Amino acid sequence: MIELYTWSTPNGRKISIMLEEVGLAYSVHPVNIGKNEQFDSKFLAIAPNNKIPAIVDTEGPGGRLSIFESGAILTYLGDKTGKLLSPLGDARRYKALEWLNWQMGGLGPMLGQLGFFAVRSEEKSPLAIQRFKEEAIRLYGVLDKRLSEAPYLAGDYSIADIACYPWCLASTTFHAPVLAETLAGLPNFQRWMKAIGERPAVQRGMKVPA
Repeated sequence: MIELYTWSTPNGRKISIMLEEVGLAYSVHPVNIGKNEQFDSKFLAIAPNNKIPAIVDTEGPGGRLSIFESGAILTYLGDKTGKLLSPLGDARRYKALEWLNWQMGGLGPMLGQLGFFAVRSEEKSPLAIQRFKEEAIRLYGVLDKRLSEAPYLAGDYSIADIACYPWCLASTTFHAPVLAETLAGLPNFQRWMKAIGERPAVQRGMKVPA
């Protein structure tokens, strides 16, 4: 059984989508970050960086295993099930990990900063907004170019697509005031978003936590 500690954020929903896709049984433990529940000592024992998501695999190697950081969790679940991540030695594995790390190190952090400065912050900083908007637009150009070459980021549907999709969906809603025009002009991105959004497992995963 997988115990999932999560909240309704793009990073959290990566893991519920993955769990739905691979068909593992899991229980949901909401961590309300609006109420600072991520600082609770019991959660910190699982996720010392006080960030969701985190999991505990009650049947992990050697017994109970806790893992934090969404990229590490996606990789672990792919290896555990043999689904959505090719095995060691397969070139497709490294393409998936390449784009997973692209999301973790680039797309997610840049969109997070853009959302704070351009949308959430009451006091606007034009220079910061310009900086993060330009970088978000550049990253979406990289994404669209890749999707002109292959139906999914690693060629086949994988953990890389799962990592990117919730953030990209947020860009069509939360970031829409600053990115809507850019995204409307990316046909490959639009095709990819539609294909992933129609997957039943993705639809279920996006509703977690209820």
